[in-house]
Amino acid sequence: MKLKSVFTLALLSLASATFAQETAEAPLQISGSVDTYFKYDFAKAPNIKTYFANEQNSVSIGMIDLALKKTTGKASFVGELSFGPRGQAQSILPSGDGESFHIQNLYVNYAFTDKFTMTAGYMGTFIGYEVISPVANFNYSTSYLFGAGPFQNAGIKGTYAFSDKVSLMLGLFNDWNAYQDLNGVSSVGAQLMVSPVKGWTAYINVLNGYHSAGGYGSGTIVDLTTTYQVTDKFKLGLNAADYSASNDNGGYTGAALYPQYAFTPAVSLGLRGEYFNLKGVAGAADAGIISGTLSANIKAGGLTFIPEVRFDNDKDYTQSFFKSDGITPTKSASQFSLAAVYAF
Repeated sequence: MKLKSVFTLALLSLASATFAQETAEAPLQISGSVDTYFKYDFAKAPNIKTYFANEQNSVSIGMIDLALKKTTGKASFVGELSFGPRGQAQSILPSGDGESFHIQNLYVNYAFTDKFTMTAGYMGTFIGYEVISPVANFNYSTSYLFGAGPFQNAGIKGTYAFSDKVSLMLGLFNDWNAYQDLNGVSSVGAQLMVSPVKGWTAYINVLNGYHSAGGYGSGTIVDLTTTYQVTDKFKLGLNAADYSASNDNGGYTGAALYPQYAFTPAVSLGLRGEYFNLKGVAGAADAGIISGTLSANIKAGGLTFIPEVRFDNDKDYTQSFFKSDGITPTKSASQFSLAAVYAF
């Protein structure tokens, strides 16, 4: 009897330990950022309109970003809110309902196995290289490719990791940047991740469906995003994308290259060279833009200073650059900015 009691206690202890592991709660994680900047356009007026850092000769604010994350066993959630121009009016169409914040992320996640995970809610897009929050970008101003693509995707997706080098995501999504899709779930998306060698990761992304903004209607984006840590100091990134609207209704194509060199852990220099082409509609001529952005990242604890110069050239006058009189069109524009980004 005594032996049976000891054996029973041992089984109960093992079961309790197993249950505790499955339902173990990680502490609530809180992270975020704040950013501010000064920008001067050499035409003495706002000229390069790429969503963020548009004010001229002004000390301006970007956004306050607050993110919460918690994991309990196999389930987790992420909630992220932003306040300020970069996270609100400059990155999503006004809703007209008086909201004083913007939801960057709001989704739940469940890991059915070590390899298969499902996620549902409102998520930062899987398309492209750059994101809204300046913390994850090397350059402070953003690319034309970033502004042309989606910012967020609401929907449900499943991700299967075949190994630590290959994974596949498939999902159903709303219209771009929409909390609620009044037209119904309209898009199908997929992402293939491959990491063939240490330090090199590539994402091949596809999104097909209805897109109400921009007058495109239905269309398909094919997007490649890849980074390669060539050495401890040198990193190379690439983003290439093509969006084709149905019925010859235009679209865009482009590529951006991101070489970056770290002189020390606290000082890095990076270049973004971009070509962006707006496709003509129904046989109209295409319009090409070339942009070069040179940025430094100077770190001091959680604070990063980003001095930056940018030169854009538009041979077809698509972007409506103007000379200092604000009237005469010109093919080129240039600006300087100094940003301060604090991440916690």
